[in-house]
Amino acid sequence: MTKPITFFIHHQGRGHANRAMAIIRELPAERAVTILTAKPSLFDGFERPIAIAALPDMIGAPVPTPGLFAQATPEVMHCVPLGVAKTRATMRTIIDHLDDADPALFVVDVSAEIALLARIASVPAISIRMHGDRLDPGHLGAYQASVGLLAPFGEALEQADTPDWVRANTCYAGGLCTTVDPVPTKAEARAKLGLDPTKEIIVVLTGGGGAGTPYAPLTMAARAVPDALWLVLGPVHREGHETDFGNLVELGWVPGVTDHIAAADVVIGSAGDNTVHEIARVGRPYVCAPEWRYFGEQTRKAERLAELGAAVALPSWPGALAPWRGILDAAKALDPVALADLYDADAAKVAADYLEGLAVSLWAPA
Repeated sequence: MTKPITFFIHHQGRGHANRAMAIIRELPAERAVTILTAKPSLFDGFERPIAIAALPDMIGAPVPTPGLFAQATPEVMHCVPLGVAKTRATMRTIIDHLDDADPALFVVDVSAEIALLARIASVPAISIRMHGDRLDPGHLGAYQASVGLLAPFGEALEQADTPDWVRANTCYAGGLCTTVDPVPTKAEARAKLGLDPTKEIIVVLTGGGGAGTPYAPLTMAARAVPDALWLVLGPVHREGHETDFGNLVELGWVPGVTDHIAAADVVIGSAGDNTVHEIARVGRPYVCAPEWRYFGEQTRKAERLAELGAAVALPSWPGALAPWRGILDAAKALDPVALADLYDADAAKVAADYLEGLAVSLWAPA
């Protein structure tokens, strides 16, 4: 009997679920898959048969007493409040599943604590790696406890401070994103979307993993380049003092992200893995505006993109007109090949083959 593979998927934003689906599509049909997540709806409509086990949403659950709340977090862990019933229920659900299913692999995306829990439970884990300042005992312990590491980015994007042993244990799968829509030319995309073929178009991609892109800086951008059409895809955060402009259009969530990226002269987006690779897949000048994330994940990735000449990185959102003009000029001067080289159309298969290979080799009889 073929052992299953289990995935733990963090429910913040959509990126963790999106890359899991991209990988799972490429696994052999006979390899059963279970998803453990606190937000099963992230997988609604997924066409590949999977089982889903719902976890309690333990994020932000209250600590019951001041005494427990006062206890320090050990350096080897990151989020382990004491006395939280939902945390115990989550760990119990995970352990019960691992005991019942006896998976060949447990893919953890992402949690250092759960990777450590897997090792304690005698289950081989794969930790998904992310950018950021992750040389603390918690992350390094999780990496050491895992049988392998999977980076949803190419080796070119690796940080200089990553230890050699971490690199050696990492499978790099650059370009993991779920979009498989054909990439049109700029002219084709604009014709499909009904956009002026001659107008300068700036597309702003926002995501669902944070508080939303601030709207006020975009109003300054629209003022700085009034002849351009600024299209905003996804949610924005307003503070109430903004002035709207006719060349700044909010579209909200759209089904054809690829078409909008292809229609753009410049794309502004975060440093989320999916966002980076969606833009790289199409190949448009990229202004990277990193969002706040734990351990400086997006900031460190944006810095690396800039070092490679793949994007212009924003240390902060510009609040004046002249900086916006300079940023767009710098983006247009980038070599598009530097960004396009970061996307590998076979990334999902590379990742799936890596997991499948370990699932077979680790359990092969002597």
